[in-house]
Amino acid sequence: MAFVIGDSCINCGSCAGQCPVGAISEGDGKFVIDETMCIDCGSCAGQCPVGAISEG
Repeated sequence: MAFVIGDSCINCGSCAGQCPVGAISEGDGKFVIDETMCIDCGSCAGQCPVGAISEG
Protein backbone atom coordinates (compact mmCIF):
# COMPACT_ATOMS: atom_id res chain seq x y z
CA MET A 1 0.00 0.00 0.00
CA ALA A 2 1.32 3.43 -0.95
CA PHE A 3 2.24 6.15 1.51
CA VAL A 4 0.01 9.22 1.74
CA ILE A 5 0.59 12.79 2.87
CA GLY A 6 -1.98 14.10 5.35
CA ASP A 7 -3.44 17.54 5.88
CA SER A 8 -0.81 18.42 8.47
CA CYS A 9 1.71 18.82 5.61
CA ILE A 10 3.45 22.21 5.86
CA ASN A 11 4.44 22.19 2.16
CA CYS A 12 8.18 22.26 2.93
CA GLY A 13 9.15 19.80 0.18
CA SER A 14 11.71 17.86 2.21
CA CYS A 15 9.94 14.60 1.36
CA ALA A 16 10.17 15.08 -2.40
CA GLY A 17 13.97 15.07 -2.38
CA GLN A 18 14.02 11.76 -0.52
CA CYS A 19 11.82 9.79 -2.93
CA PRO A 20 14.02 7.49 -5.04
CA VAL A 21 11.39 7.15 -7.77
CA GLY A 22 10.14 10.75 -7.95
CA ALA A 23 6.61 9.89 -6.83
CA ILE A 24 6.16 13.08 -4.78
CA SER A 25 5.15 16.41 -6.27
CA GLU A 26 3.74 19.71 -5.09
CA GLY A 27 -0.03 19.72 -5.01
CA ASP A 28 -2.59 22.33 -4.01
CA GLY A 29 -1.38 23.51 -0.59
CA LYS A 30 0.49 20.29 0.22
CA PHE A 31 2.70 17.73 -1.43
CA VAL A 32 1.13 14.58 -2.88
CA ILE A 33 2.37 11.05 -3.57
CA ASP A 34 1.51 9.31 -6.84
CA GLU A 35 0.31 5.95 -5.52
CA THR A 36 1.03 4.24 -8.84
CA MET A 37 4.71 5.19 -8.58
CA CYS A 38 5.24 4.74 -4.82
CA ILE A 39 7.40 1.71 -3.97
CA ASP A 40 6.56 1.74 -0.24
CA CYS A 41 10.12 2.40 0.86
CA GLY A 42 9.18 4.90 3.59
CA SER A 43 12.07 7.29 2.92
CA CYS A 44 9.68 10.21 2.74
CA ALA A 45 7.99 9.43 6.06
CA GLY A 46 11.32 9.51 7.88
CA GLN A 47 12.13 12.90 6.40
CA CYS A 48 8.85 14.69 7.21
CA PRO A 49 9.40 17.19 10.07
CA VAL A 50 5.72 17.15 11.12
CA GLY A 51 4.91 13.45 10.69
CA ALA A 52 2.36 14.08 7.96
CA ILE A 53 3.26 10.96 5.95
CA SER A 54 1.87 7.54 6.75
CA GLU A 55 1.02 4.27 5.05
CA GLY A 56 -2.30 4.59 3.28
